[in-house]
Amino acid sequence: MEPRISLITLGVADVARSRRFYEALGWRASSASQEGVAFFQAGGMALALFGREALAEDAGLADAGSGFGGIALAQNMRTQEAVDQLMAEAERAGARIVKPAQKVFWGGYSGYFADPDGHLWEIAWNPGFALDADGSLRLPA
Repeated sequence: MEPRISLITLGVADVARSRRFYEALGWRASSASQEGVAFFQAGGMALALFGREALAEDAGLADAGSGFGGIALAQNMRTQEAVDQLMAEAERAGARIVKPAQKVFWGGYSGYFADPDGHLWEIAWNPGFALDADGSLRLPA
């Protein structure tokens, strides 16, 4: 696994309210933002705001009683095959596969694993998010 984080996704109660909050602090939402999710460039990575219940559901977890903490780390990959390779590598290293990698509603390909302490990682290929040569994520302006 490359030592990088592409996105930090916060599970929030109200995406629109949280987006307004971050925008009031001077953050600029990317054009990749849409109803139900907001993206902000944060240096070489991105911050995403996603409905907490929707984030838990996307990972295949219950929002309450499952240990779900409302946050997911993410690493974006260059290909779908790289997603599969990293998911397999994580499982061999002791991760619990929470949601096997699969095509997803937003046009990409992703899966989730939990590290030994239960922290969620989403491993994704997103055709709309470019990666620089060093792996830094670049959102659309």
